[in-house]
Amino acid sequence: MLENIFLQFGLIIGLAAVVGALAQFLRQPLIVAFIAVGILLGPSALGWVTHSNEIELFARLGIALLLFVVGLKLDLHIIRSVGPVALISGLGQVIFTSVIGYLIGLALGMAHITALYVAVALTFSSTIIIVKLLSDKRELDSLHGRIAVGFLIVQDIVVVLVMIALTAFGQASADLNMAQEALFILLKGALMLVTVAVLMRYILPPLLHRLAHSAELLMLFAIAWAVLGAAAGDALGFSKEVGAFLAGISIASTPYRELVAARLVSLRDFLLLFFFIELGASLELGTLGAQLGAAGLFSVFVLIGNPLIVMAIMGYMGYRKRTGFLAGLAVAQISEFSLILAALGLSLGHLGPETVGLITLVGLITISLSTYMILYSHPLYDRLAPYLGIFERKITHRESDQATGDVEDASILLFGLGRFGAAVAANLRSHGYRILAVDFDPEVARLHTREGYAARYGDAEDPEFLATLPLDRVRWVISTIRDRSINRMLLSGLRQQGYNGRIALSSAHRHDAQLYAQEGIDLVLVPYADAAKEAAERILSADAMPGNQSR
Repeated sequence: MLENIFLQFGLIIGLAAVVGALAQFLRQPLIVAFIAVGILLGPSALGWVTHSNEIELFARLGIALLLFVVGLKLDLHIIRSVGPVALISGLGQVIFTSVIGYLIGLALGMAHITALYVAVALTFSSTIIIVKLLSDKRELDSLHGRIAVGFLIVQDIVVVLVMIALTAFGQASADLNMAQEALFILLKGALMLVTVAVLMRYILPPLLHRLAHSAELLMLFAIAWAVLGAAAGDALGFSKEVGAFLAGISIASTPYRELVAARLVSLRDFLLLFFFIELGASLELGTLGAQLGAAGLFSVFVLIGNPLIVMAIMGYMGYRKRTGFLAGLAVAQISEFSLILAALGLSLGHLGPETVGLITLVGLITISLSTYMILYSHPLYDRLAPYLGIFERKITHRESDQATGDVEDASILLFGLGRFGAAVAANLRSHGYRILAVDFDPEVARLHTREGYAARYGDAEDPEFLATLPLDRVRWVISTIRDRSINRMLLSGLRQQGYNGRIALSSAHRHDAQLYAQEGIDLVLVPYADAAKEAAERILSADAMPGNQSR
């Protein structure tokens, strides 16, 4: 063990940066890298890092900030915007996974309380990892992206409730009076919620408004509020995590929540580094080796069973198998909350180190593999699509035709209703063309539908969706999407459907435009260049008007 604490921290951070860079090269989340660093530096390997009060303090601060940011970014509008599917699929997945995981644990010879902990840990998926991957793939605003984020928020709420229940159970076990302690916890919880509501309504908005004149002071207050909330939760008999979560919710309705959340992310991730390293350092390689069989079985259940559960629920609700599959991949791994839950169980005396090691090993396996499943979700779906028909109703009413207007007479099919696409559509309509517009953001499609235009939610990469469009009647298919891979998938799908009309694709790069031209595309649109040309022509036209004396 290194006696110099400053040197110890330097080695931890330096090695974490090196291993993190390797993980990034392998397209792996940093959680995996940090746990690996903990194992490497821990007693089972180099023995440079053991338990220390400093590392434990940083780890607890990281967890408090994690829950604070979750509460801060809790947006119930996302759940409402995707209808009941987020709530039903989120709760349904939690219930089914818990029951099946519990039965698997019992079949492996686990005690009831151990099997219950492991089963519940299997139900939670990482909001941080999923949002990052969907954002990188530009699928955060797609229908399956919105649904995935919606039921991940449901999971975040459930995990906080589970922590409250476990804390109450642990205290009640010690006091040997379950009913009395549960009632006491409920009363204290009600008092805490009332206090938070009063602070949200009367105290925090004017206080934050004054503090917002200094960004540094606002951030200092936010950190202090998170830590004090965690301390209050712990003092009232809940956990620090619950207190930090409620502290985040208390300022989630203020106009400063996005600024605070964005500024805290880096500090949160830095402090969480110590939690994962502490967790990794507490694991024994011999114990992990003994858990490989059970970890493999649970990992297969999470990687395959969890997505199937979501697909079954969404299919029953009337969603297409593609949407269910892509959304279901979001639950194909366990999360940092699963590891926090395991640590809580260890501190309460409900679990032994070997069970914490088992849950951590399942986390390492599922997070590593599910990352690639999400990154290559579309090719994976293309291979599995013929076998997924059981998860789709004959009439997928949730994704049926949402268009209004005279779709049958549309002469132009336009993909993408962003700023450029909406401008193109408006100009074509002004010249009398009838347009059917398609966008992968259901809110954008719904907005244009309410304005009286023919618009559908859909994905340009989905060949099954293309088959539902009136390709035999439109003269032009126009894509205002600048992503080359999406446009190539669209082009392949159109040819697969036998479309013989004219095609216009957008390109952000000259090289892509040349490739499109070589493939026989009728027209290549370059949004920035075309917009600049139009702006220059308008300036020249205005300059040529009478009254302009010079150029």
